[in-house]
Amino acid sequence: MPRILLLWLLFQGVAFAQPYPAKPVRVVVPYPPGSTPDIVGRTLSTKLQEVLGQPFVVDNRTGAGGNIGAEAVAKSAADGYTLLIGINGPAAINKFLYKDLDYDSDRDLLPVSLLASAPQLLVVNPSVQANGFKGFIEYLKRNPGRLSYGSAGSGSASHLTMELLKNDAHVFIVHIPYRGFPPAVADLLSGNIQAMFAIIPAVLPQVKAGKLKALAVTGLKRSSSAPEVPSVAELGFPELESLAWIGLLAPAGTPAEVVNRLQSEGAKAMRAQDTRDMLGKQGFDVVGSSPAEFSAWIRAEQAKWSKVIKASGAVAD
Repeated sequence: MPRILLLWLLFQGVAFAQPYPAKPVRVVVPYPPGSTPDIVGRTLSTKLQEVLGQPFVVDNRTGAGGNIGAEAVAKSAADGYTLLIGINGPAAINKFLYKDLDYDSDRDLLPVSLLASAPQLLVVNPSVQANGFKGFIEYLKRNPGRLSYGSAGSGSASHLTMELLKNDAHVFIVHIPYRGFPPAVADLLSGNIQAMFAIIPAVLPQVKAGKLKALAVTGLKRSSSAPEVPSVAELGFPELESLAWIGLLAPAGTPAEVVNRLQSEGAKAMRAQDTRDMLGKQGFDVVGSSPAEFSAWIRAEQAKWSKVIKASGAVAD
């Protein structure tokens, strides 16, 4: 064997043997800076950068209910150097809402870890003349189509939970999607929209200040963050249990050793006390699941919400 070929092969062997990561990693967040997925993505990236020794750089690729960022990751090389911070919509549900997606979340994305989850609050503008959750439903029945609700985007938990309520309670309220909670909350406070399901910290300060009314929390029990607000289960609507969630995904075909390292180090990062404290302030509980557990979670979410989408006729706005 020629000496130059032998040297080249030896060099290639060393190059391929380099531990992951050997260069900067791009972490795509399909929502704006300051949104909860962005906060989680930046926190995780900082932790991974510290332990793995390479930059983890957040790239906010917003638009189309998270599909733009998710598609960018789905079409990236399956080498672990492009990752996705995904939520309910682009990671699992949007394939049932959008007719012409250029990626398939099941085929093109690989679950790494469910990072965190959170219940939501149903809140309304004080101008809505309804006392309590059941009063709100009665108001909607008397005034079909006269109210509108905001969401953090098509396919988000805030969108689909209201669609589930509409279907189960046989009411109609108009959907207005936003790019994250901050602009939606601003319009809710101003009265441009009248209702919304939102993660608790996004609206709790306004509830405490009397600027919004909280009607229910989407858990089977009350939340310690808002213990005075009844759960959907105690109100007689346990099927409205709904969690907003955030997960880490990679392009399909990413090597198992890379996925396992990301999951292992990511779970440690998420379970660190400072991360738990920070996410607690955002209303989220840390999960840090395995790839298999996250895959099962996504399948269960798809089974539940695809039925809601079909029954309600919900589409991406």
